[in-house]
Amino acid sequence: MFEEEILQPVMANLERFSERNAFCIENKFYTYNDFSNAIKKIRGLLQFREIRGRNVGLVTNNDLETYASIFALWLEGYSYVPLHINQPVDRCYNIIEQVGITTILDSSKHSRYKQSMLINTNEKEHVNSDFTIRRHITDSDLAYILFTSGSTGIPKGVTISRGNIAAFINSFWATGIQINENDRCLQCFDLTFDVSVQCYLSALIKGACVFTVPYMEGKYLYVAGLMEEYGLSFAVMAPSMLRYMQPFFEQIDMTKLKSCILTAEACPKKLLECIYTYNSQIQLFDFYGPTEATVYCTCYKLSNTGLNKDLNGIISIGKALKNVSSIILREDGTECKCNEKGELCVAGLQITPGYWNNIEKNSSSFFEYELDGRLMRFYKTGDLCYMDEYGDIMYSGRIDNQVKIQGYRIELGEIEFQAREFLPNKNVVCLAKEINDIVTLFLVIEGEEFATQELVSYLNSKLPSYMIPTHILFIKEFPLNSSDKVDRKKMKLIIN
Repeated sequence: MFEEEILQPVMANLERFSERNAFCIENKFYTYNDFSNAIKKIRGLLQFREIRGRNVGLVTNNDLETYASIFALWLEGYSYVPLHINQPVDRCYNIIEQVGITTILDSSKHSRYKQSMLINTNEKEHVNSDFTIRRHITDSDLAYILFTSGSTGIPKGVTISRGNIAAFINSFWATGIQINENDRCLQCFDLTFDVSVQCYLSALIKGACVFTVPYMEGKYLYVAGLMEEYGLSFAVMAPSMLRYMQPFFEQIDMTKLKSCILTAEACPKKLLECIYTYNSQIQLFDFYGPTEATVYCTCYKLSNTGLNKDLNGIISIGKALKNVSSIILREDGTECKCNEKGELCVAGLQITPGYWNNIEKNSSSFFEYELDGRLMRFYKTGDLCYMDEYGDIMYSGRIDNQVKIQGYRIELGEIEFQAREFLPNKNVVCLAKEINDIVTLFLVIEGEEFATQELVSYLNSKLPSYMIPTHILFIKEFPLNSSDKVDRKKMKLIIN
């Protein structure tokens, strides 16, 4: 499946579109022939080296060699473990030790890693190799391991098999998204974040050109420049990035953008629908999915009619993808009725084999449940949702974003919705903190300070008294994490 869905199409495009552009990296174009030569060179370097184990570290530089390394590793039957160029080296070494990595691919001129572990993928000499796919590698073998933040302070590794990513790609095309060799596709996510996999794979499978974004502050300015200069036709972004780009919509010709996916965090309905003002024909999608379900597991296609489903101003996450099954469960493990909130759980071919060497986390996150006469292995997403009478899933927020105040269980997303209704052009986040054993609500607003009496009066007219934030704070610009999501953990430190 992995071979048919991914390797064979990309390898065919290396020859079929050899003179067409495969990548634009920092305003320099590389053809499919350039990409082909880089893959062959790096594969030859891998074959020359005796590598212990099947997991290889990959330093995530923004260059052709890094993307070529992924395919060289896959052709040889290895998986890649991305090591972020800007994260603390101690954290990266923790990942290396957890997985038992002995070999690291790095295109950097001056690597942070031990010379004995390194393969320098930026070597100039040509090493002969080909695109013969190594045999005896199955869909159950790993394609990559992504490390995400762990509650214990130690990164936890999510393993994704070749079968997982092949099933995802199969599901992705089944949504009806169209990409061809003439498209110019945005890849603005770090390679340590799973959405990057969809961005580069979907483009390369169809022979399109991938436009990458350097690791930098103010990514949204760079993306706006790419859209204006090159007329990007396909984009995937987090809503936070879209919000920062919104002031530039008047200056950018948005009409060349055929399709846009919003993902990685809850999507405000008004923010998404404003795009139709600048491009009424664009196809907009809200894709949802935890890393454990391989990039995305549900999809909702928006309409320019304004009749889009939402809950507290957040767009529906739609229905499960082709290779995913979904259920919503109560705390006692029984299925919720229509329109009843519970925890979203997902199963199917896209679900991870599990966390790397983490028996405790695996046992708490996965369970077996009989659905439609079949015993299936489900993953608990930790997200509070309900399913409407048409089968669309409405996202209510993280279960751990629910708090109890004066005995009432409340959702912070509802407070954020009402604040956004009053402040339509502002980004707001509601945080809860325990002070002297009392849960206290903080409303944080992005931008310059202003008098808040009218806002408080509005909230009092819409919400019960126990849901009115005790403190209102202002931050000039919300911090974003490496996945371009609003970093709530950093914001909680700010209110300390």
